[in-house]
Amino acid sequence: MMLSGEAFDKVARVVGLGYPGGPKVDKLAKEGKPCIELPKTHFAEETLDFSFSGIKTAVINLHHKKPDINKADLCASFEKNVTETLMEHVKRAIKITGMKKISLAGGVSANSYIREAFKELEKEGIKVYMPDLKLCTDNAAMIASAGYYNFINEKQDGLELNAVPNLKIN
Repeated sequence: MMLSGEAFDKVARVVGLGYPGGPKVDKLAKEGKPCIELPKTHFAEETLDFSFSGIKTAVINLHHKKPDINKADLCASFEKNVTETLMEHVKRAIKITGMKKISLAGGVSANSYIREAFKELEKEGIKVYMPDLKLCTDNAAMIASAGYYNFINEKQDGLELNAVPNLKIN
């Protein structure tokens, strides 16, 4: 299950916070109240797939309709919505799979709302692994670093190499 920082980046861009959005949205959200009603993300019953594209669109549309909206409240409402939705899906995945261990990774794992919500899972007997905040880096930065080291060690793939977006990991 994955939550991309791209959702936070888009919200940050719309409210004028700049890039990278995750830390800036989280910081501003602490000054606001989650008092703005935003739509919840739905999922297909037969899968664990879901998307945050609807919430991003809702935030963008709301900001365009009401440019003077309280940005701190909007960020707090966005974070609350995303966190609650993520936790609903995580709990559903736990129920379906029987997993008792969860790991957070990537830049979004530094988000304070998300970290607190995952800590609550430990009260339900789920072991949660969270990296120290200094290790919660953007996955793109990690990929760029790996590419750099491959380059300086003269490791290169041919031009026929292609991404496999539906790759299954067994």
